[in-house]
Parts: sequence; structure tokens; C-alpha cells
Amino acid sequence: MLNDPRSHGLWERTAPPAPLTARLSDHVVADVAVVGAGFTGLSAALHLAEAGASVVVVEGAEIGFGGSGRNVGLVNAGLWVMPAELPGILGPLHGERLLDLLGNAPALVFKLVETHGIDCEARRNGTLHCGVGAKGADELAERARQWQARSAPVQLLDAEETCRRVGNSVYTAALLDQRAGTIQPLAYARGLARAALSAGARIYTGSAVVSSRRTGGAWHIATPHGAVTAEWVIVATNAYTVGAWPAIRQEVVHLPYFNIATRPLNDNLRRTILPERQGVWDTKDVLSSYRFDNAGRLVIGSVGALRGAGTAIHRSWARRTLALLFPQLGPVEFEAEWYGMIGMTADLVPKFHRLDERVLSFSGYNGRGIAPGTVFGRALAEHVTGRLAEADMPLPVTAPAAQRFRRLRETYYEFGSQIAHISARV
Repeated sequence: MLNDPRSHGLWERTAPPAPLTARLSDHVVADVAVVGAGFTGLSAALHLAEAGASVVVVEGAEIGFGGSGRNVGLVNAGLWVMPAELPGILGPLHGERLLDLLGNAPALVFKLVETHGIDCEARRNGTLHCGVGAKGADELAERARQWQARSAPVQLLDAEETCRRVGNSVYTAALLDQRAGTIQPLAYARGLARAALSAGARIYTGSAVVSSRRTGGAWHIATPHGAVTAEWVIVATNAYTVGAWPAIRQEVVHLPYFNIATRPLNDNLRRTILPERQGVWDTKDVLSSYRFDNAGRLVIGSVGALRGAGTAIHRSWARRTLALLFPQLGPVEFEAEWYGMIGMTADLVPKFHRLDERVLSFSGYNGRGIAPGTVFGRALAEHVTGRLAEADMPLPVTAPAAQRFRRLRETYYEFGSQIAHISARV
């Protein structure tokens, strides 16, 4: 994307084409201006248009350019934070409300896929959170206990059952979450865009917002070659925020994450690895993940950026890790590699901001963007159209708070992941 093969890698090569869009080159008027064509912005645009609102989406690059088009494609429920901790962070009202919303969030993703016929390799067969060592097994046991206390369909698997589901004996336990699944994320973003356009939304790409000002009770959102006048503005730029509304970018620390895809494996090998095709991630501090795409490519990823010395270091780590996890693979050929940035908040919980009068945003997804972005986009649409009061939103309104030592921490994450991967074993 934008002539960078490491921005979206396999996903760009295998996703259906994006719907035809152009840059904004005129002055247009709408009820709502949505800034950013990722999961949140496109979900908001779709639900707004279906509710009868006039909506314009302006995207600085291309549909799905940010984390929405680069991530692993695990459609998970909940957050990294343990379920029982959320009420303590957000208060009992919003804590329980968010747990309920995000626990059921994957269902909305798969419903939209089905309703709009989105071709995105959707598989709703659960995900496996795999435990490394005794500490990992204990963490998963507690996570399972907390979700099961809320009647969530999760199952704690012992080492033997984990081995059968994954195809190796590396892990001490696994948590199977039957609410979850996998998608091709860039294909999903493009499908949401196509659905939003069909519902009446207008989408302009290559149209970065350069300024925003309030004039006569409406917002004037300027791009290099055009402008939007709207009563409401939804800012859905998250970790890829540039230019206007810099407070969103200052609130999140960039955590780089890369993925590398093998060539399609033969049928015999594919039967020995993830036979039920769940996506996997583990409990390590520098976590790793892997999954299959529909063509039988094994996609492995971890923390790190594929640039500078990191490219060779992380590529070597991927080869060693696959050899340790699945020695039956033998020498593997890689077909694609790519990376992006995750926006991490200080408490690992997303944020809902009223940036100005009738200017709203959700951001800080902490590596859980697909399902939360989809349901938060719907919530924003329902609030703008008057169906959901601010007091009933899934998160309380907070002011953006810049993280201390943000740049230093971002440097630490990028180079620390290189050090971790130089000598890492599974």
C-alpha cells in the first residue's frame, strides 16, 4: 500500500480490491464527518448511513491503512485486562457495561460479515490463548474462572488437549474462547467500506485533515484540496493520528507488531498444525501469534518492527520459532512480511473523548481493534443519531492525557524486541 510492500503484506495481496474512491477535491456538506477509514470509522459510517444520516469519511491514505489493515486478524472478545479488574479501573457501571459489550463484540463482526456478504475469510471457530510454563497456565486458569463466572463460553484446556488442538507440546494449557475467530482484516475493512458506500456514505481517500474549526454552529474540516462542513465530527484515527487532534497520538504509546507468512503448506503438513484452524497467541511478555489463512499459509507474528536491523532479526526469529514449534515443516519459504503500530494506553483500556463540542473519538485499543472498533463505531453512530445518550456510552468521557516518556518507551519497545528475539526460544 502506497508502494510499501511491508505495510500490509499478505493482506494487501489477497484482499478483494478496495471500492473505488478519490480524494476530496470540493466543498461538501454532511450531518457527520468521520475522520479515518479503519474499523471504527467505517463501522460508524455504515451505521450512521443505515440510520439515515448524511455521512462523509475522509481518510489520509487508503481504506484500512492503519492498524485495521495490518493486524493479525484475531477477532477476540474482551481486553487484555482481566475481566474482574475492569470495574476497578472504570467503576462498576462502565466496567460491567464494557465487559458485556466487548464480550459480545465478535458477534457483531461476524453478523456484519454475513449481512453484507463481506469476503474476508471469516472463521468463527474460536481462538486459543496458549500458556507458557506454570505462570502462563495459572494466568489462563484465572482468566477462565473470571469469564466463566460471567457465563462466557470459554474452556480451559490441559496440556494434552492443547497439544491436540495446536499440534505441538510446547504449552502447559490453553484458553479456548468460542466467541472468537479470525478474519482477513484488510478485506474486512474494505468490505465495511463497500457496505457503507452502498448505504449512502461518501468516502474520500488521500484526503488528510489539515485543520478543523467551528464556524456558525458547524465544523469546517479542511483537507489539502477540499473541505467538509458537518454538525458532528467522529475522529477515528487512533494510533495513526497525524495533524489535527494531536492529543490522541500523545495518549498512546506505539507498540510495533510484525507478521511473516509462509508459502502455502501442503495438505499433509496442514493436517498436523492447528487442525481446527483457530488463531493462537501466547502468554509471554514479548508475545507471539500464529494462524492460517484460507490458502494454507502459516502467518507468524510478534512484537517488533521490520525496519533497519530489526528486519533480519525478526525474520530469523520467525524461522527458528517455526522450527521449534513445528519441526515437521523443515526449511520454510516466506512469501510476505509486514508490520504496523498498536496504540497502547497507560491502563490498557480504550478511551472515549469529547475533543470539542460534537467532536467525539474512541482510541487506544491495545491490540484488540477488530471487535472493539466495530462496536465502538456503532456506539458513536447511535449517540450521534440520538439513540444512545452520553451517559449510556460504553466508556466514560475522559480528557486525553499525554503519556510520560512516550518516545523513550517506543524506542525501548522496538529495540527491546530485537534483543529479546536474538536469543529467544519458544
